[in-house]
Parts: sequence; structure tokens; C-alpha cells
Amino acid sequence: MAAKIRLARMGKIRTPHFRIVVADSRSARNSKAIEEIGRYSPAQEPSLIIVNSERALYWMGVGATPTPAVEALLKITGDWQKFYDLPGKEGTLKVAPPRPDRRAAFEAAAKEAMNEPKDGATTLKKRAAEKLAAKSAPKAEETPADAPEAPAAVSEAAVTTSAEESAPESAPASE
Repeated sequence: MAAKIRLARMGKIRTPHFRIVVADSRSARNSKAIEEIGRYSPAQEPSLIIVNSERALYWMGVGATPTPAVEALLKITGDWQKFYDLPGKEGTLKVAPPRPDRRAAFEAAAKEAMNEPKDGATTLKKRAAEKLAAKSAPKAEETPADAPEAPAAVSEAAVTTSAEESAPESAPASE
């Protein structure tokens, strides 16, 4: 019996997950396998590759041949190099960074929220009323300060209009 190390597809339509299995080469892709030796999930970044190295080396030693896809995965994990005694036995497998602890993030956010001043917290209506009051307050303060200047500006405008009126009267008199 010829054994192959190959991928058995699992998962939904557009979310594939694979099992790395040892199966009879004459059997169907997802048929009963002799042994499952790993998993492969290409949807994640970086891809999740888990291989039981001892079992993979055993099956390759017994004569099981990996398919090209599994051979590429074994090269990434370094098992291919171990079996053929090639350099690079550590492999090039990328490990995903550890996920941030959600509980620690929640506790930090809760501590930060507790440090807020009680009187500084306002609702949207109060905030809108404060903005409206802030807009109206500077105008009320500017009006008394501008009040003495306003009559002066009006008197200057009156002087210029009176000068313009007197200029046309003098023009016909000079002719």
C-alpha cells in the first residue's frame, strides 16, 4: 500500500482549513485517513501551520511521500530539512504575535474612566448649551467695548458723506 501525506479540506466555502493526514494514495481526498499529523489554516495572517514533527518524520521514513503542497509546508516548518539532513532545520515558520489580553485592556479603561472628574462629565444637551453660552458670551462682552468706537465710526462716515455732498456743489460754481 502506497501512503501519501496530503491535505484534507475542511471548513466552509470561502474559509478553508486543512488537516495534514497520512492516507492511502488510492483513496479520495477527504476519505478516511490513516493518521492526522497536523493542521493548516491559510486564512490567518500569518498562516497557522501545526505539524507533529515526530510523526511526519516517521511516515516519511516508512515511505509515505508528501504532496507538493504538504512538501512546501514541511519546508516551512523545517521537517523536510531534518529528514534529508539539509541546512535550515529550524524552518521559516512565522509565529503570530500574542493577542492583547482583553481583560487587562478592559481593566485599564475602567481605571482611566474612574479618574474623570465627576462635574466634568456632561451630556450632549449640556455640552451644546455650554457651547451656545460660550458663543453668546463673547459677543456680549465685545459690544460694551465696541460701543465707544461705534459712534466714532459713524461720525467718520457722516463726515465723508458730507464732504462728498459739498464737492459736487463746488464743482458747478467753479465753471
